[in-house]
Amino acid sequence: MFSANAISKAYGAVQALDEVSLDLAPGEVVALVGDNGAGKSTLVKVLSGVVIPESGHVELDGRPVRLSNPHEAQRLGIATVHQDLALCENLDVVANLFLGAERQRWSVLRPIRMERATRDLLASLDVRIRDIRVPVAMLSGGQRQSVAIARALVADPRVVILDEPTAALGVEQTAQLLDLIRRLRDRGLAVLVISHNLADVRAVSDRIVVLRLGRNAGEFRTAETTPEAVVAAITGGAALAGTSGVGTSGTGTEETA
Repeated sequence: MFSANAISKAYGAVQALDEVSLDLAPGEVVALVGDNGAGKSTLVKVLSGVVIPESGHVELDGRPVRLSNPHEAQRLGIATVHQDLALCENLDVVANLFLGAERQRWSVLRPIRMERATRDLLASLDVRIRDIRVPVAMLSGGQRQSVAIARALVADPRVVILDEPTAALGVEQTAQLLDLIRRLRDRGLAVLVISHNLADVRAVSDRIVVLRLGRNAGEFRTAETTPEAVVAAITGGAALAGTSGVGTSGTGTEETA
């Protein structure tokens, strides 16, 4: 279990996060939704070690951990795929997957071993790329997104955070990526998906957590709620708890923020 508990972070007079809590369980996809300025990006930065919160703490398997930088988060098994993907588009798929984590023996690179590992990993995810030795710049948007996710899996993480993974994809590519997210869940990973697209969220998530103005505004079991209830929580509308399968958001009470 990976948990963020009562996380708060301010930037000057702006309270980006105000005692936000979130739980991720193995083999589960949780969607984090909210309007612009809700605090989603700040929470992702906290969970990936980019930003240190002013209060609150993060737990892994019930033990507090300090995510002081991205390397520490990665060491603990928390992988983040940011919206910009951070791929080197002049390098091929193999080089991108193992950039900074090259397979070596006696300080000599082992390209055949890395290529074999790349093919095996992509095959396990059912990602189809005809030539893994072409520059990433020549791949489609969906293929580049898949490469970024595969790269996150090279270190064998326990938690995968995907920031707006379908934002720049077409309909067919989005469907393929949602299938990939389901396969991550089937591998037993805890998956957090940040998205503005409620159709994508409902298609792939087990739970939906809503942030509004930097605070928890509701938690839903996806199969037990409606789009209207989620939108109401995002916007601060009246149709909240008790009408559409909304659960509590860590405090035992509902908030309309």
